[in-house]
Amino acid sequence: MHEIAQVRIRYGYWRIFTLLRREGWPDNHKRVYRLYKEEGLNLRSKRPRRNKAAAHRLERLPLSNMNQCWSINFVADQLFDGRKFRALTVVDNYSRKCLTIQVGQSIKGMDVVEVMERVKQEIGTVPERIQVDNGSEFISKALDRWAYDNKVTLDFSRPGKPTDNAYINRSMAAFGMNA
Repeated sequence: MHEIAQVRIRYGYWRIFTLLRREGWPDNHKRVYRLYKEEGLNLRSKRPRRNKAAAHRLERLPLSNMNQCWSINFVADQLFDGRKFRALTVVDNYSRKCLTIQVGQSIKGMDVVEVMERVKQEIGTVPERIQVDNGSEFISKALDRWAYDNKVTLDFSRPGKPTDNAYINRSMAAFGMNA
């Protein structure tokens, strides 16, 4: 439970309970809640200071080959008539190759999973780790389930730190799009 709470800082006890069940723990939600409270893992209702979240990041190891780490992010722009659209971009951090761009006005967590499945079918593999920000589409249960089923680690950036996902933000700035 401590490992899950350290890696996924904003998860409450219900999400931790779900992850423990996946790993085969037979305890019910009441016991998990009691232990969660006793260990002091309950979330603060007050927003923490930004520099405190930096201590909980995953260590970023240097990349040695393709498909080791991908970055996913949204960029936004608008058409001549003022309608806004978003583009979901997937970039391989080692080669800096853009694997896919999915454009739409409304892209949800299930749409992200469909894009990842399509990339998986086209390339034939999934990465070991995916760097994402803390957007609602990336913290969704659908993407979390897809990552678990495919043995992919979701590496969330610190809130307010776009430089944690710099590969994708830099490459999209070259196209003149707002990340």
